[in-house]
Amino acid sequence: MPAGAENRALGILLGGAGAGRPVHVEHIPARAGSESPWPPWVPAEIVGAFAARGISAPWTHQAIAASHAQAGRNVIISTAAASGKSLGYLLPALTSVLAGDTVLYVTPTKALAADQLASIRALGLPGVQAATLDGDSTRAERDWARTHARYLLTTPDMLHRALLPRHARWSGFFSRLRFVIIDECHGYRGVFGSHVAQVLRRLRRVVAHHASFGELHAGAGEPAAGSRPVFVLASATVGAPGVCARLLTGLDAVEVTDDGSPRGPLAFALWEPPLTDARGEAGARLRRTATAQAADLLGRLVAENVQTLAFIRSRRGAEAVALAARRSLDAHEGGPAKVAAYRSGYLPEDRRRLEAALSDGRLVGLATTAALELGVNITGLDAVLIAGWPGTWASLWQQAGRAGRSGRSAAAVLIARDDPLDTYLVRHPEILLSHPVEATVLDPGNPYVLAPHLCAAAAELALTEQDLEIFGPAARQVVDDLTRSGRLRRRQAGWFSMRRDAAAAAGLRGAGLAPVRVVEEATGRLVGTVDEPSAHLIVHEGAVYLHQGDSYLVRRLDLADRVALVEPGDPGYTTTARDVTEIEVRGELRRMSWGEAEICFGNVRVTRQVVSFTRRRADTGTPLGETPLDLPPRQLRTRAFWWTVSDAQRDLLAAAGVDLGGGAHAVEHASIGLLPLFATCDRWDVGGVSADLHPATGKLTVFVYDGHDGGAGFAERGFQAAPDWLRATRQAISSCDCEAGCPSCVQSPKCGAANHPLSKRGAVALLDILLGGCPEA
Repeated sequence: MPAGAENRALGILLGGAGAGRPVHVEHIPARAGSESPWPPWVPAEIVGAFAARGISAPWTHQAIAASHAQAGRNVIISTAAASGKSLGYLLPALTSVLAGDTVLYVTPTKALAADQLASIRALGLPGVQAATLDGDSTRAERDWARTHARYLLTTPDMLHRALLPRHARWSGFFSRLRFVIIDECHGYRGVFGSHVAQVLRRLRRVVAHHASFGELHAGAGEPAAGSRPVFVLASATVGAPGVCARLLTGLDAVEVTDDGSPRGPLAFALWEPPLTDARGEAGARLRRTATAQAADLLGRLVAENVQTLAFIRSRRGAEAVALAARRSLDAHEGGPAKVAAYRSGYLPEDRRRLEAALSDGRLVGLATTAALELGVNITGLDAVLIAGWPGTWASLWQQAGRAGRSGRSAAAVLIARDDPLDTYLVRHPEILLSHPVEATVLDPGNPYVLAPHLCAAAAELALTEQDLEIFGPAARQVVDDLTRSGRLRRRQAGWFSMRRDAAAAAGLRGAGLAPVRVVEEATGRLVGTVDEPSAHLIVHEGAVYLHQGDSYLVRRLDLADRVALVEPGDPGYTTTARDVTEIEVRGELRRMSWGEAEICFGNVRVTRQVVSFTRRRADTGTPLGETPLDLPPRQLRTRAFWWTVSDAQRDLLAAAGVDLGGGAHAVEHASIGLLPLFATCDRWDVGGVSADLHPATGKLTVFVYDGHDGGAGFAERGFQAAPDWLRATRQAISSCDCEAGCPSCVQSPKCGAANHPLSKRGAVALLDILLGGCPEA
């Protein structure tokens, strides 16, 4: 049978013309489910409510996880997307609510909280009073939740900024708290995950204060049965789920990983867009962009009424894909109205409208950022398009798993961007499709993360010596530093914060600054919002800003007033900001010698400044001109991996005619592109600097640094995996078919120097001399 014949969505994609074909299609067979009897402790009314929703019995993993939680054991459910993890926590949670307890549900997105609330209310269980508490909640809704809610759904941000600082007002809820549900916990990684881990430690401390029978210090292992709260974590398939649970909560948890749910057949296609006639900086032919390819495929599927999600890496990209797909459907009656974009920065009412339209089928195609990667219950999706490697294997399978949720056959398509990692992966399907899902990377002991949470904890309740055990071994040193700097004061009862609003000073997802408002200049209408670091890149003066398919030109960015003034208009191009980066070594933490070369890991200070922007053709990315900008520099204290070669090695290469600066720059780009193979990150989580002679070392040096204050663990993973990482980098460069370097090997979409200078030959020569001294070579 020809590929795609048994799969309608794939058949439509293969039947199109002019947009290339997949380089590989993997057919993943269907899987039968394994049921289990209802646990005997589940009340009859709960069994009846689920039966009325079509659930006659739980799958085995649901029943096992529910029984562990009911017995008072922390548990993490780590199974595939669409495996029904929610029933595993709903059974003990709803049982406890009917018995008079309360439940706290924590999710990384407002969309998932709203979806879960709708699911709980649809059960129609008397006595289960559920409510959401997030940034969209009105004052009246917040008051009702505090007074009446027994099942509260919230985000880590609201837990951090509202619930914990005002815990005394929520004493009735906290004193009866039996379960804390941490949904989609694989998304808590890097610096954001480290912040959430400390918020959960603060939560344990506050709950213990309000619950007289709670054990404040359960020790390093599992809490005694009956201690409160019990943590139930739900995750997509991740490596070492028990380690993930412990990093997040500070407590051990039982792992439930055997998936008992059924699955329809899935056709997974790897698609490399065709080459165009356009030429890049080095004269190499450019491939069609992944977003242009995604827009074409999305339009094709929507035209045939195939409900599809297209996952796009950036907010601007999601808008551009939706706009292009709608234009391609102009000839179809009602076609453009069937496609929309979805991303962060939308107003609450817009997000709710889009979620409802996708759920009831009015929307057939949706171009979205990772905001809809998580488990919002959208049934009937026939296809998922993934425009570019999503950063982790966990995200890849989570996004692909959104297809086929109703049990029918479905298609998932990974569309390669023109960069080293995407090219490498689609040409090595055996690696892409069989690679184990990575472990979650986070570092709760990061002092830049720990410090604001210790201040917040001390503002919530006096911080005692005993409390420091909850926050980890680094806490005492950080508390001493905070005391010396005057942010904490020690008294007889413990440490107190010098700011009552200490939590407000710490942002979980970024710099902690208020977002920049995007306002239409002529009318004063609020179009959307942008986080402050991103404002430098996407709403600078002259930027083209896309929102819900509409194009705006940014007239002015006022960082002091935190507003970007825009006017409607489509100039016919996109804009890309360019920044420059300087790096200073502040302290070396680890070092290893590879012959005459040195491999290092340590603390650095990075200074970045957006200096200009380039206008580019939307279809090929061809540059149309560069405009200077005057924006302030931003500083980052973080951690980096770097390597140097000796003066003798440098002289040897120079004598052979190697372009040292271009070679180092090319290695920087390619190694950043391949780092996600070895660390749970994507190339946008890290940055790089390289130089023939760098002032920080006095040698030819390549730096790769974590793009978050205090570090995120990615550069350290790179140091640990340096032999395999750099060998893979050399292979990716040398095996590329281009002559002088291209986006598939050494050019970078985020290069602040416009991909100049670059030397493919120099990169291979540098890596050969570096790897020649590797002890594992």
